Amino acid sequence: MADFAYQVFTEVVQQKTFVAAAARLNVTPSAVSHSIAQLEATLGFPLFIRHRTGVELTPDGATILPVIQDILNKEAQLQQVADSIQGLNSGLVRLGAFSSVCINWLPGIIQNFKKRYPQVEVEIWQGTFPEIAQQVRLGSIDIGFSTLPVEENVQVEPVAADTIRCVTPADFQPANGQFVTGADIAHQRFILQQADYDGDTKKALDRYNVTPNSLAYSIDDQSILSMVESGLGFGILPDLALQKLVGNVNVFPFSETFRRTICVLTRKETPAPSTKNFLTAIHTYLVGAYGQDYLGRD
Repeated sequence: MADFAYQVFTEVVQQKTFVAAAARLNVTPSAVSHSIAQLEATLGFPLFIRHRTGVELTPDGATILPVIQDILNKEAQLQQVADSIQGLNSGLVRLGAFSSVCINWLPGIIQNFKKRYPQVEVEIWQGTFPEIAQQVRLGSIDIGFSTLPVEENVQVEPVAADTIRCVTPADFQPANGQFVTGADIAHQRFILQQADYDGDTKKALDRYNVTPNSLAYSIDDQSILSMVESGLGFGILPDLALQKLVGNVNVFPFSETFRRTICVLTRKETPAPSTKNFLTAIHTYLVGAYGQDYLGRD
């Protein structure tokens, strides 16, 4: 099958050090170094720039990464098809998702999937929306969860509309008692994750003229809720993120509705059997969760 050097190469890319890659592959660091050196000699150019703290891809290394990843993916797909012909359900599904999908969707989806396909391994990688889309395009993950718009050249399927809410301290009430207006938040400080400010959250804040100097940042959604509960500012979070968060806060709609559209990303090619089966598991779970509001395929 595919040369082991290809697996070493992609693992070093992921781990960013030879030592960490060796641990993942259960080989010695010298074996990793030797494998990379042989691959570089075969290709005729260096793949990594060595630093004191690790390695990074050279421009030539970055160019061949998707090609090598595609070779490995095709080999895995071939093995899965062969296993399917023999009546086996094996393989690996690599998922990329953001925090609220990891917390609220994936446990149920994976649990249902593993009941039908117990031999298929599932790996989860958490990242930002752009990172997830990029990893899907490169073939490093099989299925990604992101939000529209998606800039990468991948297959995009919208699956759910996620309404964005205003989170306030428990002692706050909007003037009309039902929804938040511009007057309610004109002089408030908002706490959010840094990555959110360039997405649908920014649209809501821009609509109400919330300026950058009125923003503070936190590391995750639960931290935002805790800071709001302590009276340090207001939060702005979508429904999915709020499902399992805990805090003595109020949640109000904005006077104008804002939504982010969550989507499922795959590469623009026929998926491996395990990936196809996992996509079906996603569809089944979200139909049950959202009913007629599910935006995905019929």
